[in-house]
Amino acid sequence: MTLNIPSLPDPEHMQVVPHGDRPASQSPCSVIMVSYHTGPVLVESLRAALTQAQVSEVILVDNGNNKATHDSLHALAGDDGRLKIVTGHSNVGFARGCNIGARRATGDHLLLLNPDCVLRPGVIRRGTEVFANHPGAAALTVRIENLDGTEQRGGRRNLMTPWTCLVEQFRLDRWMPDHPYFQRMNLNETAPFDEVTPVPCISGAFMMVPRLTYERLGGMDEDYFLHVEDVDFCMRIQKAGGVILYVPDAAVTHVKSTSKVFPLVVEWHKSVSANKYFWKHFRPQYPDLVLRVISVALYVRLVVRVVPLTFRWVRDMIFGAPDPNARA
Repeated sequence: MTLNIPSLPDPEHMQVVPHGDRPASQSPCSVIMVSYHTGPVLVESLRAALTQAQVSEVILVDNGNNKATHDSLHALAGDDGRLKIVTGHSNVGFARGCNIGARRATGDHLLLLNPDCVLRPGVIRRGTEVFANHPGAAALTVRIENLDGTEQRGGRRNLMTPWTCLVEQFRLDRWMPDHPYFQRMNLNETAPFDEVTPVPCISGAFMMVPRLTYERLGGMDEDYFLHVEDVDFCMRIQKAGGVILYVPDAAVTHVKSTSKVFPLVVEWHKSVSANKYFWKHFRPQYPDLVLRVISVALYVRLVVRVVPLTFRWVRDMIFGAPDPNARA
């Protein structure tokens, strides 16, 4: 299938530019990871990235890790000079960390990759092939899988709006499953794609972007400390007239839940970021009163989750986390 994909429009000239005499399908890629107490999977993720033939460099923005991890990282960097570790800036958050890495990148493409994602062989080659076939594409992702091989929630989705969040939260799609206005935000439970397909929004767990496109969009919005910055980036692509692609015939494994950070800290940042996102993108379409109600709802939801999240975290600290490979 050949997609009619427009380039990002002037006057910003945000479309992908030619790479001289080098075929786009062979252009180098800079992998950017932002890590904060990720755990042992970080080294596995880095090794998998370094085995990709088209990776010219892996830039690890170290927001904070323990000494054992630091020792492993520097040993790996000693074995492979393509691994570049950026330290000394404390925990600056995910969005700013991505931008720090992007400013140091030299590849024609950037791959923003979560530090608990493990690339399958040939994934980056497939991504650059897709960009070569669709040179106006602004970003792409691949199938993001759980450890058991199922498609992970959030890898392909509709853009986050007040309405799609309402549909997702209360599963209003069950009332009218075929109605276009009652589509869920997350699409992982819909029929799988069998070819490269445009999607409204993808996850920052695996987000591949032409470097010049990333720069001309201004990178990640650093007002977001953690979470929602990927949704914001996709929204800005859409507003600029760009297209995001989902590539179903390549995959990565996203381990998730490897960090030892207290989960309420993560949930707090999710709530703050979602609140910023709604005020940034839906004013004045939505009255201020509606946006205030959404803000209150976000923080009420956070309060409701305090007890179960704390209980689960304490249980895992005492008895160990359940085996994510175990099946019910």
